Amino acid sequence: MDTAGLDLIPFRGVRYVPEQVGSLAAVTSPPYDVVVRPDGLLHLESADPHNIVRLILPQATTPAARNQQAADTLRTWLSEGILAPDDKPSLYVYEQQDSEILQRGLIGALRLSEAHDGIVLPHEGVMPHVVEDRAALMRATAANLEPLLLTYRTDNEAEATGATAVIERTAEREPLLSTTTEDGFHHRLWSVTDPAEIAEIQSDLAAHQALIADGHHRWATNLRLRAEHPSPSAWDYGLVLLVDTARYPLRVRAIHRYLHRLPVSDALAALGDSFRVRTVEGPLDQALDALAEAAAKGNAFVLAGDGAFHLIDHPAPDLLAETIPGDRPEAWRTLDATVLHATLLDHVWRIPDAPEHIAYIHDTAATVEKAERDGGTAVLMHPVREEVVRDLARQGVTMPRKSTSFGPKPATGLVLRALAF
Repeated sequence: MDTAGLDLIPFRGVRYVPEQVGSLAAVTSPPYDVVVRPDGLLHLESADPHNIVRLILPQATTPAARNQQAADTLRTWLSEGILAPDDKPSLYVYEQQDSEILQRGLIGALRLSEAHDGIVLPHEGVMPHVVEDRAALMRATAANLEPLLLTYRTDNEAEATGATAVIERTAEREPLLSTTTEDGFHHRLWSVTDPAEIAEIQSDLAAHQALIADGHHRWATNLRLRAEHPSPSAWDYGLVLLVDTARYPLRVRAIHRYLHRLPVSDALAALGDSFRVRTVEGPLDQALDALAEAAAKGNAFVLAGDGAFHLIDHPAPDLLAETIPGDRPEAWRTLDATVLHATLLDHVWRIPDAPEHIAYIHDTAATVEKAERDGGTAVLMHPVREEVVRDLARQGVTMPRKSTSFGPKPATGLVLRALAF
């Protein structure tokens, strides 16, 4: 099927058989790149012997052994009835809710498209070694183990039509599963098998493009694997969660940096007079308020790790002109992440973007605690608005990687796509 927009098809979801596991919550995991190793990994492994982390982050001495272990584990769990495919191909309505947010979307198999097709828009670059690592795992398991998070926007926020209408009708029915994970999110999943409702969803989505909110490496992995297999094949599609953010806005949070080998005192000294530096009052929430106020007026960051919070802003215009490429859109050149990487990391601090030098951490408090414990520098960021991300993506402009964290992210383990079914 050729389409100018999103082409989402049903699939036979592979799900845990509730009677075979301790609880559905105990077998789920955050996405593979959010699991904080090793503590988070060990915690998940011990939560239930069948936790999905044994598939998405298998532990063995070599990459080949890890991937073979995941493939063997998946095969065993299917043969033992721990996991089982649904009887009918379905699209799945997925709901996440906590005390602050309600998010609903559609899980399905999406026809893969290149960025230049303008159907699915990436906004961050990827690291080739991560793509190869995930591709090797997917080759071994022949499965999409966790969905990407994609967003699209409808024009009418008030009246539910098309896919959104199907989602809201479906959410009034009895769900296939319901569970609450330890982060406080309540998860529900429904299947949509009625041909008329599937057609209603597909007709609506065919008029839309989507932004990759989370899962750039998984998307690049899907594209690589599609290229390796003659079409048509099951590899022409990838597992996604699609959320209409006009109806269900996502949270957009910053991803912070931890600089392993740079003490705060050295980071501040290297700034000279190129940034304004002020010590702001804690606790952390108060320091983040000061960051938000400063970021509304221009580039700003908070450095932490020495027991205090240092707000740096007002970068020298001549320094920005010297360090930031002038051939990009204004919205890209003024991003905090652009200034951090091009000006601070590359020029002022001369820190390479490599794992031994920089860690990317989603949790703000954890970033500060790590810096204070290990003696490095936490660089706290202010989040970018979704509209800015989408506008840049439509222009084909890639943001510095790990510029944003959209959420809530789908729990891994509620529904998988095994290509054999």
